[in-house]
Amino acid sequence: MYHDDGLFDRVYRHAFPVLYRVVYRITGDGHVAEEICQEAFIRYYPRMHTIQDTDEATYWLIRVARNLAYNHERRRTRERRALTSLFKEQPKTEESEESRLLKEEDSRMVRDAIMALPYNLRVPLVLREYEGFAYREIAKALGISEANVKIRIFRARRRLAELLEDRGMV
Repeated sequence: MYHDDGLFDRVYRHAFPVLYRVVYRITGDGHVAEEICQEAFIRYYPRMHTIQDTDEATYWLIRVARNLAYNHERRRTRERRALTSLFKEQPKTEESEESRLLKEEDSRMVRDAIMALPYNLRVPLVLREYEGFAYREIAKALGISEANVKIRIFRARRRLAELLEDRGMV
């Protein structure tokens, strides 16, 4: 099967920075974000002859990366629960010191609060607030209605304000 490598390069240069920022905001880990982005592009390559428009390819890649990030987060949550149950009985002196240091950094607290949002609220909020996507573009990228995007972003903002208030930031 013949592929226009110039097309792949154009899509990669256009989409990778956006895709990386979105996945990073979802996972909070640069290495994981890079791996997920690379996996999304690996999945795009055999399909690129059917998705040649750069914007369409970007939306498709966001959907793929979102699903990959979601699966990663589910795995990570299961692993975290397993570790927590294993070490539940150990004293948390180091952990509380670490928590104190983290709370001193406002930017870290905001990121932590965003990471605490449910996945289905976090993704639209990140796309809107950090990437500047329009509601219509978010709806297209996530495969949901524009009204649903607006509702999710409203709920995410409200929940984020509650989380930040609980942490003494508002």
